[in-house]
Amino acid sequence: MTDRRGFLKRAGLAGAGAIGASTLAAPYVKAQAPIKWRLQTYAGAPLGAYVIQPSIEAFNKAANGEMEIELYFADQLVPQGELFRAVQQGTIDAAQSDDDSMGSPADVAVFGAYFPFATLYSLDVPALFHNYGLNEIWQEAYADTGVTWLGAGAWDPCNLGTTVPVKSLADLQGKRIFTFPTAGRFLTQFGVVPVTLPWEDVEVAMQTGELDGIWWCGATEIHSVGWSNVLKYYLTNNINGGWIGSYFVNSERWAEVPEHLKQLYLLSMDSSNYYRQHWYWWGEAHYRTSGDLELTTIPAEEWATVQAAAEVFWDGIAAESERKAKVVQILKDYAAVMERAGPPYRS
Repeated sequence: MTDRRGFLKRAGLAGAGAIGASTLAAPYVKAQAPIKWRLQTYAGAPLGAYVIQPSIEAFNKAANGEMEIELYFADQLVPQGELFRAVQQGTIDAAQSDDDSMGSPADVAVFGAYFPFATLYSLDVPALFHNYGLNEIWQEAYADTGVTWLGAGAWDPCNLGTTVPVKSLADLQGKRIFTFPTAGRFLTQFGVVPVTLPWEDVEVAMQTGELDGIWWCGATEIHSVGWSNVLKYYLTNNINGGWIGSYFVNSERWAEVPEHLKQLYLLSMDSSNYYRQHWYWWGEAHYRTSGDLELTTIPAEEWATVQAAAEVFWDGIAAESERKAKVVQILKDYAAVMERAGPPYRS
């Protein structure tokens, strides 16, 4: 009995020693502070609550303390026109915006937001980027900028909302309109006076008469952000069916992120892109049929002159650089395929 007890005692001590040795030999891992980003979106707070905030909140929760993204809305940290430079310099870590209005130096920036008549439906945007080579072209265009382009998604169509009715091209003459740089460049030939303002100042500018309207979005945004309170009319003709917006990040900050968190962020982008597809599709029909604005339409035969002008505009853009010419040709090829496919792709 004594020998047995001694054996068990010695075995217990040996086991404890083995456990202790194992514990002491284990490497010490220092807890790391979470990665923190500041991300600014092009959208003001009422719109940002739909187009990005849910996906960022989901990302922060799923990152489980390893990374946290602080979300800022339009112009909160830097003016929208300086957003690209802020990401480039590292003042802001990341951005969600169209290329066109954020001051991007890339030659493809002209196709961001609303390139006239480039799309008819929001689904055209992911189809073009994933299946017609635009992903690769955008990656190439931003390769040496210090900013990593992560991907594009679709938003809403570009319709005109006004304080006075527009029922013909003549009614556009002299109208002061808040819009995007390239859209404004195109619309000036029809007498539109493009105006650039901070997003938060737009509603007051329409109340005071500084603006006659906005050629910035569709019916969903007009109602969701409160612009329907000061606008009275909505033109059913649009110059583009799906806004192109992208996600950008400072390249050095992106390189610091572990692979699993990179994948999580890309998934959060996909989540946001998916949400907007159905939210805008629902909203455009809903607010046209039950919204606060009176619908107006420029006759088809007159509107055809605007579409013809877009073809000339495309060719002018294509002449500016080899890469722009490549994108324009892709847009033409895509449009031709859609026309041959017929309904529901094109009427």
